[in-house]
Order: sequence, then C-alpha cells, then structure tokens
Amino acid sequence: MYGLEGRKAIVTGAAHGIGRAIAARLVAEGCAVGIFDRDEAAAEAAAQTLRQAGGTVFVASGDVSAKANVAAGIGSLMERLGEVDILVNNAGICRVGKLLETNDTDWNATFGVNVDGLFHVTREVAPQMIARRRGAIINMASWMGKSGVAAYGAYCASKFAVVALTQSFAAEVGEFGVRVNAIAPGLIVDTQMRDESEVERKAQGLPSAQDRAQSIPLRRPGLPEDIAKAVLFLASQQADYITGETISVTGGLWND
Repeated sequence: MYGLEGRKAIVTGAAHGIGRAIAARLVAEGCAVGIFDRDEAAAEAAAQTLRQAGGTVFVASGDVSAKANVAAGIGSLMERLGEVDILVNNAGICRVGKLLETNDTDWNATFGVNVDGLFHVTREVAPQMIARRRGAIINMASWMGKSGVAAYGAYCASKFAVVALTQSFAAEVGEFGVRVNAIAPGLIVDTQMRDESEVERKAQGLPSAQDRAQSIPLRRPGLPEDIAKAVLFLASQQADYITGETISVTGGLWND
C-alpha cells in the first residue's frame, strides 16, 4: 500500500509500545528493520515475534544518550541491513514533575535521551542518506512539544527541541533529497512510557489517562498503531513533498 517493500529501516526504542508498533508495520510493508533499544531482552523478544511473521529483523542494544553506544549499535545495524532508507528516532523518556521540583538527574536524563539521543543517531545514519540523495527521517516529538504543560516542563522543553531540530535539519538536507519530519502524538496508551507516567501522575494526585481522554474530541486515547500509520505515510513517496513538518496525531486534543 505504501510502496515500502524492500526498504531498510532503523527504529530506536522499538522494544515496546509505539516503537514496537512502528517496527511491526514496517515489517508488514516489506521492510527489513533494525531495532535499537537499551532493553535487549525485550528487543530480542519483539524481533523474534516479527521474524516468526516472516520479517527480516536485526537487534542492537544500547542507550541512545551514550554516543559510544550509538556508534557501535547503529553501526552494527547498518552493517547487517545495508543502506538505510528510513530512520525513526522514537526512543524517549518522560519524567513528571513541576519544574522547581525537577532534580538534575531527571532533567539531564530527559534531554540526554530525547534530544542528545536523536542527535547521536541521526548523525550516524544521515550521511549515507545524503550520499545516496534519498532517505526519510521521522522524529518523535509530542503535542507537548507545541504547548507547555504543567508538571511536564522537562519533557515539554525536550520535545520543543525535537521540533526545532526537525525543522533545522530538514532545511540543511533537503537539497540532497532527504526528508525530515516529526510526529507529535497526543495521549497514547498501551506504552511503557505512559504506564510509568501514570504511576507518577497518580502519586501526585493528577487525573488518569482515561479521565483525560474524555476531553479529546474523538473521545478516546490514541494507540501505538495510530502513530505507526503516520510513520508509514511520512516514510512513503506519498509524502515526498513534505519536509520540516511536525504532524499532530492527537484525536483533536491539539490542533495547529
């Protein structure tokens, strides 16, 4: 349907949730996929499931915030995959807490994964896309990267940075035929990040995901598959004149 058969893709943070759904949809479309995730056991389990469905899937473990991990892991995936057509910078973390109560560890970890990680991985993969004059990079932002939200200051700031990096990089590599876009998910359930966030929200007496979903125009939270569908579109030739955009996938929670 999307014309992606035979393409090679790398998805970070694909052991769970949104990343796993993205990897599964790419495999279903005929892509060979490399998974890079710090949870090696879960990544291998996800890969094995996809291989049983007939997919070609490779795994490398490491922390995207660690430059050396990225160089080794992404390098290993590119050796096995060959030339990469699609990069999905999905790895991310979220820490709930008011800005004045956020400690240095949580602040630095949030930026380390969400911003530095995107930078490290893109720097490894993009040069061979530029050399071949084609490629699609999709970054995972958030609707909170478009609007500041109380108790999510560090996360919001990191995702605003993702939007800015997407726009800047798109402007730099467009002349080489490489497209760079981002997706801004809204309230997405059935993910490890959401589960961890809900525990923190409950401890702080904040409304649950299901309660918040009632204010969404479509009256439901999103699912990982909702984001995976948007990734397929942006990775395909159907989006070949779209770059530098951050597309909201929020069920109407956020419109811009």
